[in-house]
Amino acid sequence: MSGPDHPKKPRSRLLKWVEGVFFVLILFGFVVGGLAAWYWHEFNAAGPLRDEKIVVIPKGAGLNGIAKALADSGVIDNPLVFKLGARFSAEGLPLHAGEFKFPAAVSPRGAMRVLIEGKVVLHRVTIAEGLTVSEIYDVLAAQPDLDGPLPPKSPEGSLLPETYFFVLGDTRAQIIERMRSEMQVQLAALWEKRDKDIPLTSPDEAVTLASLVEKETSQNDERARVAAVFYNRIKKGMALQSDPTVIYALTDGKGKLDRLLTTADLKLDSPYNTYVITGLPKGPIANPGLAALKGVLKPQKTKELYFVADGTGGHAFAETLDQHNKNVAKWRKFLKSQAEGASGSEGEN
Repeated sequence: MSGPDHPKKPRSRLLKWVEGVFFVLILFGFVVGGLAAWYWHEFNAAGPLRDEKIVVIPKGAGLNGIAKALADSGVIDNPLVFKLGARFSAEGLPLHAGEFKFPAAVSPRGAMRVLIEGKVVLHRVTIAEGLTVSEIYDVLAAQPDLDGPLPPKSPEGSLLPETYFFVLGDTRAQIIERMRSEMQVQLAALWEKRDKDIPLTSPDEAVTLASLVEKETSQNDERARVAAVFYNRIKKGMALQSDPTVIYALTDGKGKLDRLLTTADLKLDSPYNTYVITGLPKGPIANPGLAALKGVLKPQKTKELYFVADGTGGHAFAETLDQHNKNVAKWRKFLKSQAEGASGSEGEN
């Protein structure tokens, strides 16, 4: 005797439910896959930038703030794509703040790599040799990419002229401190290797004499020779008679003199005026560069006591006053010919 038939409807309904769920999962997979493919394409596709561009990412901006800054600057099109990419592709590495240069057509992934690598834009400020502290402070005050006020005036001769690199947000006080530190380090090293025969007793005296050499010549191959002239005069008890010391005394180190020196100027009562004192002036009259310091600490061996400009950018040197006077006469003749040529050109116009 056979048993009763089992109903098949419940099984059919279960199968349909499973098939429905399976279909939904497949459809969901296609949607997710499509979104993933779209995201991957957008994250790696070329961005809207036509030319490279510098963008500042503020400190503490966070991922939302970074994405907004990049979108507002036209580096990326879609902030959401960038944020998703940074969350899932940055491998836990931080995005840095600062000033960055983004190349043309950079992708969101490329923009992310720029911020991860943290290679911020470097600015530079060049301080020329022979500037006074006042002039250096004027240069830094006019540098728009530096922040903060200038610190109290540094002592004359304490700052090393050089090209200094910095990033946005660095301060003027930091640059001054770097210049001061560089001078101390370089001067100490050069002083240790100095010619032991030079008549100087301290690194400070070396800076003072180097400042005179720096103001007297801009020719690298003349600095050790000019230093030798000063040393020879010191050994003979002769006044150094350096015009830049008089100019420094007249201007108090604040800048250039807008006229020629007069005979009365040379008699100015000042501890800087090397026409009225013997030996070194009271202190430096400028901030000398490394070449001038090297020239002073390793001077040439000569018997020369005089030098005067020769009209070529250099100087004519002499051991005797008679020869020096002849060189001075040549210099004055050159100046006269220059003046006559200038007046002749004005007459033709």
